[in-house]
Amino acid sequence: MIDERNPDPRGAPLKRGMTPTQIALIVAGLFIAAFAVWTFASTRRSNPDKLPDSNSVAATKTADPEKRCGSQATYDLIKGELFRRAAVVRGADQAAFSKLADYAVVRIDRPLLDSEDDQTTAISCSGSLTLDLPPGVAVVGGRRTLVADIGYALRRSADGNGEVLTLTRADSIITPLATIARVGNAPAVDPLAPTPPPPTLQPPLVPLSPDPTTVPAAPPAPSPASVPTFAGRPSFNCANASTRGELAVCGDSGLASLDRQMAAQYVEALRGADPQTRAELQRSRDRFLSYRDQCPSSACIAQTYRGRMREIRDIADGTLR
Repeated sequence: MIDERNPDPRGAPLKRGMTPTQIALIVAGLFIAAFAVWTFASTRRSNPDKLPDSNSVAATKTADPEKRCGSQATYDLIKGELFRRAAVVRGADQAAFSKLADYAVVRIDRPLLDSEDDQTTAISCSGSLTLDLPPGVAVVGGRRTLVADIGYALRRSADGNGEVLTLTRADSIITPLATIARVGNAPAVDPLAPTPPPPTLQPPLVPLSPDPTTVPAAPPAPSPASVPTFAGRPSFNCANASTRGELAVCGDSGLASLDRQMAAQYVEALRGADPQTRAELQRSRDRFLSYRDQCPSSACIAQTYRGRMREIRDIADGTLR
């Protein structure tokens, strides 16, 4: 008979404690969990938003977006971009236009902040831009001040050093700016003139006592880096020039001469034309102007004028209908 108050220990289940290995595993798990919690909390405190390149973005945000639209640094970027694109249209030396940009003045009336991207700090602005050219140079028609309502956007450069500018609605300034030329009396220091050789090595342009029996030598070709002087006028008013072809003709005395010849031939053909011939002359005139304004070079424009004069002659003679 078993005494319930003193059971036989051999019949009861044995009670054992945790082994050292189990204790070590539990301690290690608690340590890993504590370390993970500490690491997560530290990361949250140091960079709660997890934004890339937070330092450069924060530095940009310190600048007032509206002030960025109207800052002098922004105006300098716009001025440089205007002259850079004008040089591309002209096909001229970038260095010459860059030098001229240093003497020009840009201002924007009522610069407005149109939009802002909080993540990238990029902004879009607009305003009425005025470009004042330095003394001694002008665009076709004699203008020295160009005005246009433009749009421009600013964003941080990829390396974080400075801003990148995007310019829109500026063709009404860039296109005439590509025709810039010297006018009147050039300033004592011409920013676009190439550096002359020493005076002792430079012969006079016109001898003081020329020999009447000597045939004067042909003038040297102008340097590509210099800006030509306006010479000759076409049949139309250059003050109203707006298309690429018109601006090119106004800035080139040879093209201006071809335009006058063609215009005189056209008027003479119209004077003696019957209604059918007159209608054909007028229709072909529109086609000629469209083709001329699409020419990429002065050589193309000159060839177009010569072809137009042949066309006028053939229409007037009745050989081309």
